[in-house]
Amino acid sequence: MSDDDTSPGADSSGKPPNERLRFIKHKGHAVFLIDLSHCAGKEMILLLDQVRADVARHAPGSVLILADFSGADFDKNVATKMKEVLVLDRPYVKRSAWVGTDSLPHVFYENFKSFSQRDFPTFKTREEALDWLVS
Repeated sequence: MSDDDTSPGADSSGKPPNERLRFIKHKGHAVFLIDLSHCAGKEMILLLDQVRADVARHAPGSVLILADFSGADFDKNVATKMKEVLVLDRPYVKRSAWVGTDSLPHVFYENFKSFSQRDFPTFKTREEALDWLVS
């Protein structure tokens, strides 16, 4: 990808950071979209730091989260950062749903659940995940 293909501040997929972490509306509910699709490890670590800060600004037990990991590049550093963020975010999160977990090694997924003492239901599509989150 050439420099002409991305906007200022865009990541390797060409998405500006503010498009990766944002609230979307679904059936009248605000859902925090964490779009880590096609992210490299270093990009994910930076975004996860921002996720932690953004989620902590909300009332305890109030945030609905949809995380999309489609084509994301997981490594040990990303897994370590994710465990940290999942634990610190726990008090603020009402429900979480994940999509695109095919690229997430199963051992990482199981480790995230046990370490954070949270459940992360996975769905095939964002629409299915959104419907479950607001149900």
